[in-house]
Amino acid sequence: MTEFDEDVVVVGSGFGGSVAALRLAEKGYRVRVYEAGRRFEDDDFAKTSWDVRRYLWAPALGCQGVQRIHRLPHVMILAGAGVGGGSLNYANTLYQPGTAFFADPQWHGIAEWESELAPHYATAKRMLGVVEHYPHTGPVERIMAGAADDLGVGSTFRHAPVGVWFGKPGERTPDPFFDGEGPDRTGCTLCGNCMVGCRVGAKNTLMKNYLALAERRGVVIEPLRTVSEVRELPGGGFAVTTQRSGAWFRHARRTVTARQVVLAAGTWGTQQLLHRMKESGALPRISASVGRLTRTNSEALDGAVATSVPESLQLARGVAITTSFHIDDRTHVENVRYGPGSNLMGALATVLVPGDRPLGVRLRSLGAQVLRSPLRQFRLASLRRWSERGIIALVMQTADNSLTLSLRRRLGRLVLTSAQGHGEPNPSYLPQAHAAAAAIAARVQDEGGVPTAARGSWPEVFGIPLTAHFLGGAVISASPADGVVDPYHRVWGHPGLHVVDGAAVPANPGVNPSLTITALAERALSYWPRRGADDCRPAQSAN
Repeated sequence: MTEFDEDVVVVGSGFGGSVAALRLAEKGYRVRVYEAGRRFEDDDFAKTSWDVRRYLWAPALGCQGVQRIHRLPHVMILAGAGVGGGSLNYANTLYQPGTAFFADPQWHGIAEWESELAPHYATAKRMLGVVEHYPHTGPVERIMAGAADDLGVGSTFRHAPVGVWFGKPGERTPDPFFDGEGPDRTGCTLCGNCMVGCRVGAKNTLMKNYLALAERRGVVIEPLRTVSEVRELPGGGFAVTTQRSGAWFRHARRTVTARQVVLAAGTWGTQQLLHRMKESGALPRISASVGRLTRTNSEALDGAVATSVPESLQLARGVAITTSFHIDDRTHVENVRYGPGSNLMGALATVLVPGDRPLGVRLRSLGAQVLRSPLRQFRLASLRRWSERGIIALVMQTADNSLTLSLRRRLGRLVLTSAQGHGEPNPSYLPQAHAAAAAIAARVQDEGGVPTAARGSWPEVFGIPLTAHFLGGAVISASPADGVVDPYHRVWGHPGLHVVDGAAVPANPGVNPSLTITALAERALSYWPRRGADDCRPAQSAN
């Protein structure tokens, strides 16, 4: 084919897809973006997480919110949905990983990644409006600093880098980031509901930067369209088929052709497409490595909660994540909060059980704790004012562990499943997370929370950790034997197909990965030629 409907189709509008949309438009390409989720204006977000239709993503059930939840045998995954992807419900937290990430053997020999990515991290920080240190200190920040001291790691405590507009609280101002080319902004009111969706307009979501600028340059974004197939065309290019998200009937399938396709549907969505298209023969030369080195950021979500707290202890006031410390050289701990009224996710919390023991022992421990003090446990488990009575501890590691994902048939459908992969076993719990939760609980009690207890999660009781940072499975590699994409993010064997999202990340960064995904996307797109110009990237070797 010499004529295509679009130059480039981008699948997904998260951190990778939004960079692709803007940078390709700047280089003269005709770009269409498909997003499975809906489009949100500030007032469209849920007021609290109890508004499940506007908070949770389950389109077949009429829920078109920002919070996706997926489950595999070895992990439960929290992800984002909507135009802007994970930026709509992430915690604004934009750390740059340490040297261990760049030195991971999977990609260390390909390039000097730390130095090569440095200018792209700088661009990503500018575009995402990073404030290097959260500028407020309150009870939670004092508690986290005290917990770090109690654990003997007080020197590692710091305020988090966040992507938020801290103008005058609640005051609307012209775009402060892009010389007036971006949308007007409103100063942060510290309401705490960043992860439910920022109704204030202070959060630097991708709709406030990359996507807003991309649309000004002619990029077309189609929401509520799920890509069901990407098929290689005989004469080059691809046919991309979409359907109405969550439709039971009247799928309204449509197909467009594009010279090139960028997969940026998030790790779950991108892996789904790659696995299915390889299985169906639509993209027959995808590497057999697809699904390997799937990472969870070696993550755990524990925390502390009190049955009651004094009115002065405003644990829910602030942005979602504000501080962190390192409990050891590979384990990073952050505080997380939801705003007042957003208590739904508290249903995942339960008593802390010994994660290194068999399931029967864990269940007996849970039962024994409840029977010893049923009234106390009932009050701790109550969802009433849950977000105002506790602190979530998000714990991440640079450990070299992974899962391998593959397809299996269940009830007549092909679905993703998981098995332990390369490196250490993917942990079902983290003892460091339990230690951090206990230290935080002690400090909350010192501040007047009575009584306070460390808390785990129901999935963890059953040996299934939670992660908000699902990565890998289509990783950067030196050859198709080792991964799915080349150093320029082109899929081995299908160089017109690109993976530019978390699925390409080759190792556990041990910090929130959004800034890294953005920087990797900036680097990948910097190598694209302008439309019609010669491509300076080397051709792929024979597969």
